[in-house]
Amino acid sequence: MKVWVDADACPVVIKEILFRAADRTGVQLTLVANQALGTPSSPNINTLQVPRGFDVADDEIVKRLDAGDLVITGDIPLAAEVIAKGGHALSPRGEMHTKENIGARLNMRDFLDTMRSSGVEMGGGPAAFSQCDKQTFANELDRFLTKFGP
Repeated sequence: MKVWVDADACPVVIKEILFRAADRTGVQLTLVANQALGTPSSPNINTLQVPRGFDVADDEIVKRLDAGDLVITGDIPLAAEVIAKGGHALSPRGEMHTKENIGARLNMRDFLDTMRSSGVEMGGGPAAFSQCDKQTFANELDRFLTKFGP
């Protein structure tokens, strides 16, 4: 089992949690981004730089993903592809995407996207990343690695 990170939009505090988890558990962690990333020196932590472009990092993750791997992403369509391929998807806010909930999340995303593109003001956006989000993510990651990790 490997952990893949859609790293371009992943908060730094989440990457730090992932770095510690990779060293603690020995799980292979790969951050995929369209820019160079700084990571600690570790045999368990890798980076993969992809060309810039729409969904290039997402496509590379899906291409390299094996069933059972975990992907860290806030991207709902990528999470759906990961689940369809037999992987697991966890958002940086600690929400585990599953076969049971991904359809509703995709529908809501598409609905909101349609509303925005038709000119409806959708005020705000997601709440600021909080300490609670960080803790929720860390707890969910620990549960997952305890159950499925090396």
